[in-house]
Parts: sequence; C-alpha cells; structure tokens
Amino acid sequence: MAATRPNIPSENPNSHALKPLKPTSISQSLLKFPALESSNKIRRQCINSRCEITSFEFDKPKNWSDPVRIIQPFSPISNSMAAASASSMDSPTKNVKRVCLFYCDDTKALAERVAAESDAIELRSINWRTFDDGFPNLFIPNAQGIRGQHVAFLASFSSPGVIFEQLSVIYALPKLFISSFTLVLPFFPTGTSERMEDEGDVATAFTLARILSNIPISRGGPTSLVTFDIHALQERFYFGDNILPCFDSGIPLLKNRLQQLPDSDNISVAFPDDGAWKRFHTQLQHFPTIVCAKVREGDKRIVRIKEGDPAGRHVVIVDDLVQSGGTLIECQRVLAAHGATKISAYVTHGIFPNRSWERFEQDNGGNPDNGLTYFWITDSCPLTVRAVKNKPPFEVLSLAGSIAATLQI
Repeated sequence: MAATRPNIPSENPNSHALKPLKPTSISQSLLKFPALESSNKIRRQCINSRCEITSFEFDKPKNWSDPVRIIQPFSPISNSMAAASASSMDSPTKNVKRVCLFYCDDTKALAERVAAESDAIELRSINWRTFDDGFPNLFIPNAQGIRGQHVAFLASFSSPGVIFEQLSVIYALPKLFISSFTLVLPFFPTGTSERMEDEGDVATAFTLARILSNIPISRGGPTSLVTFDIHALQERFYFGDNILPCFDSGIPLLKNRLQQLPDSDNISVAFPDDGAWKRFHTQLQHFPTIVCAKVREGDKRIVRIKEGDPAGRHVVIVDDLVQSGGTLIECQRVLAAHGATKISAYVTHGIFPNRSWERFEQDNGGNPDNGLTYFWITDSCPLTVRAVKNKPPFEVLSLAGSIAATLQI
C-alpha cells in the first residue's frame, strides 16, 4: 500500500514576512532573529530612542537560534548620573582640614584663642632653650608625629632678637615631611619707618621678604604667608615666587564693633593722611568720611582737615599702626576743635615703643580734646596687648577668628 503523503500547505515566499510591531522601549526589547545575509533588508523607523520595525525581508531563513539583541543607545547624561550616584555611595564624607599649630612664647595666648575657634586646630609646643653662649637650643617634640599633617606656625617678630630663633623653626618645619606649611605673621614689622630717599638707604623690609621667600618647600608646595594690614602697600611685591602671601585686614573686626555701639548711626571715620585713606576707604565707604593732612607752617608740621565735617559726630580715627602716637593726638585735637562730640581710634598694630601708649587717656564724656572714648587695637603685637590689658580707653579686637578661618582654606 502506497504511503499517504501528509497534506502540507504550499510554501508561500511571503509567509515569513512579519507584521508591523508596536513601538516599544528598546531597553525592554530582547528580540531573537536569525542571522542575516548581507543581501537581507530591514526597514526601521526610530523616533526618540524608540524603534519600530516596519518590515523584515530576507532571501532565505537561517537558524533561528542565533540571537540579535537591540541595545539601548548610549546616554551620556544617564551614565554620568549613575556614575555620580555610585561615587557618592562609595566615597566617604569629606574630612575637615586638621592643622597642627605651633607658636612662640609671645604668641601663646593668641594661639590658644585660635585653637578655641575650631576643633580641627591642634596646638603643638616647641622647646625654646638657649645654650650657655646665648644661641638658640631648639627642639620640636614628637617631630615624626606631624608627618603628613598640615602645619602652621604663629610668629611674632616683635624685636630683632627673637627673629633668628623663630626663623630657625620656620625653616625646619617644612622639612619634616608635612603636607603643607603656613606661616602666620600678623604684623610684618620692618619698613614701617623706612624712607628710600638717599643713595645708601637699605630696605630692610625687602630683606625680610626675601628671607621668608626662601622657606623650604613642603610636600604640598610653597609656604603660605598670612599677614594683616601690611604698612606699605608696595611691600607685597617684595616677596618671591616660592611663597604665597595672603594679605588680610583687621577692618572687618572694627566694623563689627562699631555696629555694636549705641550711637552706631552717628559714626564718622577720619583718616590721618592720604595714605590711610587710600588703603582703607573702600572698606569703610558706607561711613561719612573725614580726611586730614599734614601741612607745614614754618618749621612745624601741623594737622589740618582736608575734607569732611566732624561737627556733632562720633569720629573714629583709622590707621594701620601707631608708634609714638603723635599724629593721632594731633588729629584728635583738630577734630575736637571742629565740633566732634566723641573721638575714638583704631589701629591694627599697636606698637607703642617706650610705653608710648601711656599718652592716651580716656574721655569719660565731654572732653574729646583730652581723651578718647575707645582705642581699639588687635592682638597682632602681643607685648602691647599684655601692657594695655584692662587699661581704658584700650580695647583689644582679636584676630583669632580670622586666623582660624584662613588656616582652614
């Protein structure tokens, strides 16, 4: 008996044509098609990263087990966001910059106030000793313990006799394999009275700037120098490329203090000369301004009011430093003669050699020509701070907060 052939429908060449697929997210598609010969043709329509296959034609079907995957196109935004998310999950919280702060004997009190401003600042001491011949015998305790640390030194060049021993420490610290080194010198002392007028005059401010510019480089690079209200503005250009000076100011401390006064709305600011006006008037521009000037009358130089009216005002004389105080006293008298009801003074650096601070008395009310209501200074000159402590009209505005903030940069 002849075998009966099964009834198989005739093969239609178009039977393998696919119906149009609804658009679907490519990321959700995983289609399996046969591998295609080079002659096969595929027509697609892509809109906004979604793909529609409108037709699928081929010459001859292949093995359907070979997969062809449609992969979502690369998106730089989504990939960067994913990377950022992973990074934020993996990275720890940013650490606060911790600083080891060394100091000399004169700046111990200021260093303690700086450390009190931030838990990230740790005080470290130095053994300041001398040999029998008077030369320094210095020792840095636990020198290995500061390796890899951020280190700062709070200096006070109050006299030539202490500069050498402090420079010895300043030059030694960066070599102890520390991460960075910052020298805080609140008062840059040299050049305050120098006048380069005759051949042979020596600019000692330039000499000191060159010495500081050659401090050894630490692992983190050049030394950072922090100083306040340097006397001569051109001195900032004396420093070389191996040091990074940061020139700060004590004027913000004065502005905060003036805002606390009961007569803060009646304050005028007086500058004893054009030099003080040039360096400070932009920081105090919201106050009424009075500018004084020295003029020569015969053999004498007297102070005159160049512009402004002090009548009925509480006038604050502002300058960067005071030595003997002669100019301030002359300025005080001329302001009182022109009707100032109260007179106060501010200087960043109260040097007062030979106890010249004793020339300034307190005005208890009604005698602005004989005394000052307030005399504000900062603690940039530690010896003066100790001398005038609890002696009106003097009041100390501490640089501790400004120094602590700068050390955290």
